[in-house]
Amino acid sequence: MKQTILVADDDNQIRQILRLYLENAGFTVLDAENGVAALLLFQQSHPDLVILDIMMPVLDGLETARQIRNLAATPIILLTARVEDDDKLVGFETGADDYVTKPFSPGEVVARVQAILRRTAQPPTATVAAADTPALSFGALSIDAAARTVKIGAEEIELTAREFDLLHTLAAHPGHIYTRESLLSALWGYGAEADTRTVDVHVQRLRTKLRNDAASGWNITTVWGVGYRFDSEKKAGTESC
Repeated sequence: MKQTILVADDDNQIRQILRLYLENAGFTVLDAENGVAALLLFQQSHPDLVILDIMMPVLDGLETARQIRNLAATPIILLTARVEDDDKLVGFETGADDYVTKPFSPGEVVARVQAILRRTAQPPTATVAAADTPALSFGALSIDAAARTVKIGAEEIELTAREFDLLHTLAAHPGHIYTRESLLSALWGYGAEADTRTVDVHVQRLRTKLRNDAASGWNITTVWGVGYRFDSEKKAGTESC
């Protein structure tokens, strides 16, 4: 059975190009020119994935994403001409799964759709942090894979599923350097051509939520030009951003 993709963008040309590429990849495509129409189609058709332009009339993509997320856990990809990391942070905070910057390659959008659907189709036992993985502890920071919870002292920190898997991947092997490309492949399922800034934005979110602080006995460290590593204590010759 074909999977259904809902594309919402006020630019008819973009809708038609994405329809062509997605249908050629074997998907059924629905399209809407604004957020209100997208929400109606979503409620009527229950698509497998939604692609939303942020700058839409009537109801913008961010608010549409928020309302969809209140209804279901359906994967969402945001399209935007804005490239600042702060804009991406806002997008991910709405519950979006990915973020594609215009102008984009339609083939890359299809690849991202396929990767997200493959990942969301995996059974729970296939998650990065399996339930039988021992809990991790670094000073006041504790990471419980079985419960998929993160605490600083007694305070539980709310993370998205992707943020949790990223943190657990890094923290499970302190001192190991992960390239952005390897993290993108392992956690997002994307190929080498994908935008590695997605990883940077998620690391930035983790640092903000966890109050990244080497003095607390752990640190998510940037390895400049390469990627990231989790340090259980501050190492000489490194610096965080």
